Amino acid sequence: MEEKRPVDAAGAAALIGIAALLAFNQVVIKMTGGGFGPVFQAGLRSAIALIFLLGWMRVLGKPLAFPRAAILGGLVTGLLFTIEFMAIFTALDLTAVSRSSILFYSMPIWLALGAHVLLPGERLSGLRIAGLGLAMGGVVLALLERDAAHVSLKGDALAVFAAMCWAGLALVVRVTPLSRVSAELQLMCQLVVSAPILLVLSPVFGDLFRDPQPLHWAGLMFQAIGVVGLGFMIWFRLLATYRANGVASFSFLSPVLAVIFGWLVLGEHVGGQVWLALALVAAGIYLINRR
Repeated sequence: MEEKRPVDAAGAAALIGIAALLAFNQVVIKMTGGGFGPVFQAGLRSAIALIFLLGWMRVLGKPLAFPRAAILGGLVTGLLFTIEFMAIFTALDLTAVSRSSILFYSMPIWLALGAHVLLPGERLSGLRIAGLGLAMGGVVLALLERDAAHVSLKGDALAVFAAMCWAGLALVVRVTPLSRVSAELQLMCQLVVSAPILLVLSPVFGDLFRDPQPLHWAGLMFQAIGVVGLGFMIWFRLLATYRANGVASFSFLSPVLAVIFGWLVLGEHVGGQVWLALALVAAGIYLINRR
């Protein structure tokens, strides 16, 4: 296997930019929810992103042929992707960005636990166990904090469940032949499965439209093209260039920045207990991803 290089200054700048993009996306989902129902919004995002991705692959001459051995893995990741975003979009509709982001970006906790069981080379030990304990403590602290406005037990539970689905998706990619498929085809699987399911099920979850304005349509396009289309592709490119543990260590920035954006842009009140929970989760994620 080709030895990937450590993260350099250019890579660090790009990774910080991606972390900020993913964090700001939480605010955009919350704001766009004023124009669309949460599940319908997620379905529209997948559909628009799929159209963009297919056009992108055509322009670059990327093959659409999908290996038969990876079909099952592709279907499973597509279903997990569907459930994940059904849960997190609904969570953001019910609770504050600051809370849902801390819980959603606890994904490395569940990924580390799953990898400990399924991937012999990634057993928990040393700093990773300490990081797991810190991050888990932060999640519990966030769940116990019930005094702030826009607090929903259902929203909190859905955010944690979405994080578990995200971790499950990553594990399925690791343990199936899907790992040998290009990043574009992996993403295409998730969008092909999620778009029709989310759009068909969206009427069950309430109104489709909530008086959408130009700002809401702009937010939808930002999510579909800026985040799912370009953002994810840049992330996969960085993962193909730099060492995985170095790339992953920047994931602790996303919940930090998401809470800050929710505070600055949406004016959310963030109490001391939430800041402490955020610090524990961020420190834990960093330790989990250290070599």
